[in-house]
Amino acid sequence: MFINKILVALDRSELSKQVFEQALALAKVTEARLMLLHVLSAEEEGSPYVPVYSGFDYYSGVRGQTLEVYQEQWNAFKREGLEMLQSFRAQADIAGVTTQFTQNPGSPGRCICDVSHSWGADLIIMGRRGHSGLKELFLGSVSNYVLHHALCSVHIVHLPVVAKKTEAEKIQSIST
Repeated sequence: MFINKILVALDRSELSKQVFEQALALAKVTEARLMLLHVLSAEEEGSPYVPVYSGFDYYSGVRGQTLEVYQEQWNAFKREGLEMLQSFRAQADIAGVTTQFTQNPGSPGRCICDVSHSWGADLIIMGRRGHSGLKELFLGSVSNYVLHHALCSVHIVHLPVVAKKTEAEKIQSIST
């Protein structure tokens, strides 16, 4: 199998830099093209909260102001996503890797699979947030969805595990 097109799914987390670096290194070795994708979703950490209304319809001015503030926050969120993509693209250009990017709204897992299929990706590189148990059950797992629905290979990048110090180790390091 030849790798000619790599879809790189990015968000605004600290893991995205590692995802991009791995994708860039692989693209340089294989002379593949990169498609950087950021999915605009309320599921992403840092996205604006969607305003929820209850029986306060008689305060129409409050509703209008709330929607206005939300729209401003959403526009800033979109702008920051584009700036992130442009920054990664500039790094890829310097490295001599042909790169394009897109920012699409929607469900992250479904959007990643749709873009990879329509673009003809040979490989998807993405991160994993590390949810497990009940959190994964309620929030879902984007990486799990993509693994089971993508029509191409998927490479998952994990955050490095940092060993937590036990209480005894913390006390010992303080006392020495």
